[in-house]
Amino acid sequence: MAPATLSVRALNRATLARQHLLERSGSFLEVTARLIGLQAQLPRPPLVGLWTRVHKLTRDAVVAALLDKRLVRGTAMRGTLHLMTAGDFRGLRGPLQTGLDRGLASILGGRTAGIEMAPLLAEAREYFRQPRTFDNFRDHLAEAQPATDIRAMAYAVRMQLPLLQVPTASPWGFPAQASFITAEAWLGKAKGRAPAGTVEDLVRRYLAAYGPATVADAQGWLGFPGLKPVFETLRPALVTFRGERGGELFDVPEAPRPDPDVPAPVRFLPDWDNAIVGRADARFLDREHRSTVFRPGLRVLPTLLVEGRVAGTWTMERRAKTARLTVIPFGRLTTAARRAVEEEGAGLLEFSEPESAVKELKIGS
Repeated sequence: MAPATLSVRALNRATLARQHLLERSGSFLEVTARLIGLQAQLPRPPLVGLWTRVHKLTRDAVVAALLDKRLVRGTAMRGTLHLMTAGDFRGLRGPLQTGLDRGLASILGGRTAGIEMAPLLAEAREYFRQPRTFDNFRDHLAEAQPATDIRAMAYAVRMQLPLLQVPTASPWGFPAQASFITAEAWLGKAKGRAPAGTVEDLVRRYLAAYGPATVADAQGWLGFPGLKPVFETLRPALVTFRGERGGELFDVPEAPRPDPDVPAPVRFLPDWDNAIVGRADARFLDREHRSTVFRPGLRVLPTLLVEGRVAGTWTMERRAKTARLTVIPFGRLTTAARRAVEEEGAGLLEFSEPESAVKELKIGS
């Protein structure tokens, strides 16, 4: 029997459902685990990404989870900082290493040829038993080995040694220049013998959160090329579909695939949000607006979802005692959509800038 064809709208609703963008969740820890992690180059975006997916989230609750080590921030998918549950970082950091190694080789090329990796990692593991910044580490390397490629060595350490950033009791959980520490020193050795994750686990987790998806989709988001044999191994346990525009789509059988006509609420997504980075295709973003959202320097702007699709971008700024949320729609909003944007935007302002005496929302550039 030929696999069923899924329309772009059906794919949109399926991904919205598993991203908790149709209905908010009651647990930010469950959402973080569902998404595998939230991209976290900066401290603020992942917390906004949780707020848009979780009922009545407070920043204090997330910061408390960071301080008591239920959540962590470290290098994961695509060599990028992610906010993850401690359990996922322990279990999935190992199988991610193959992708990180390939990313390291791609970025540094021949610059790794002269690096003796084993002694470098041993030195770094000892150095980062205490919280230290990478600026400190580069200075340390420069003093000990002044004639070497210090930046290449430091980058190799970030990609190969499981490190975490140390949180602080600050509004967004981390300072602009956070210190790093080894995952083992921060989390301690795992109790018992919990099985380590596998690449197959990663693929199943990816599909549950971002599917239905092609092999290329998974490779791009996980930063892990060469996954076709893994999909073939998993094929008997997966379901397959055809995309409206072609391509074989894989999914886990139990994942939600709601009716394409189910309504989708207005949602504000932060910079580098998982839904946009992981699904930057026709199911969310029209091609004509792609260059507006995906900017030079690997920036991905904060976006507004209306009826499940990217309908604009937004910015948040604070001056003195005034916080302003500016929404820049791609086109005219209906009266109902405008009211929903105003209501959701008021919640975002309260979450992001609770201490501001004046909170303003502006729609239009």
